[in-house]
Amino acid sequence: MNEIRRPSDDAHERRIAPPPYVCVIAALLLLLLTGCGSAQADTANGKLRIVTTTGQIADIVRNVGGERVDVTALMGPGIDPHLYVASEGDVNLLQEADAIFYNGLFLEAQLDDVLKQIGSRKPSIAVGEQIGGERLLAWGHRAGDFDPHIWFDVALWMAATEAVRDALVAIDAPHAAEYEQRAADYLQQLQELDTYVRAQAARVPSDKRVLVTAHDAFHYFGRAYGFDVRGLQGISTASEAGTADVRELADFIAAQQIPAIFIETSVPVRNVEALQAAVKDRGFSVKIGGQLYSDALGSPDSDGGTYIGMVKHNIDTIVNALLGGS
Repeated sequence: MNEIRRPSDDAHERRIAPPPYVCVIAALLLLLLTGCGSAQADTANGKLRIVTTTGQIADIVRNVGGERVDVTALMGPGIDPHLYVASEGDVNLLQEADAIFYNGLFLEAQLDDVLKQIGSRKPSIAVGEQIGGERLLAWGHRAGDFDPHIWFDVALWMAATEAVRDALVAIDAPHAAEYEQRAADYLQQLQELDTYVRAQAARVPSDKRVLVTAHDAFHYFGRAYGFDVRGLQGISTASEAGTADVRELADFIAAQQIPAIFIETSVPVRNVEALQAAVKDRGFSVKIGGQLYSDALGSPDSDGGTYIGMVKHNIDTIVNALLGGS
């Protein structure tokens, strides 16, 4: 099994404890949930009310559910799921939902207790946790902790799609054939997407496939498509990049003459800009090659407004920058 390690800072490999105010909010939300009755799905006269955490998962549910589902994503464009804290309005949405789909694997760190609590009373599916551990990247030293950023490997996202399909079939069996057909159509699109990403990646010489980003979100991408991935922050954006991280990565970029580094839509740019300045101090100029979608989709009208659009934008941006495009 593969394991992600950052030798410069073991703190990046540990789960980040939430601040005290987050614990208080979580406790209040759990009280709200405990005091409410469970929602009952009624698919005979209307759509299934589905709530998801991330936009990526909402996109799967819309593709597989079609007209049978009404989908609400709690986290919109540019929202960091590692740091997201549920509001009372979110709790109402979760309570009214017929089913909930979330990533799991501790991606939604501050929502973890809330999701598990409500999952005891209604279908609540952590799609990432339906994927076998042998296909996941271990995170740090604790057994059972895995990198949650599974959507960067299209093959793993196909497995997540199958998990959504199976859950919808179980929840709404009379319409199973519809879910299965739409899932088959979407899986074919994802297979074509995976082929496209591989073809684009192959345009970059193997020794030039180095991806430097703000945080360690892209390791599944690196494993699947042959990139050496380096991130300033850890798996969770709740960890902070220290001066040692910046110094070590700047030394690497200057020594290897990496042409481009990348910012992310859901992570502040200051750390990457500091890294760029540190590389310049070493006598080498590295450009910011563009903005990648990492933990969130883009706005609905953007090229990253869907999962397929997000993946295509990312690989095109990476390849263009590493090949010296503007």
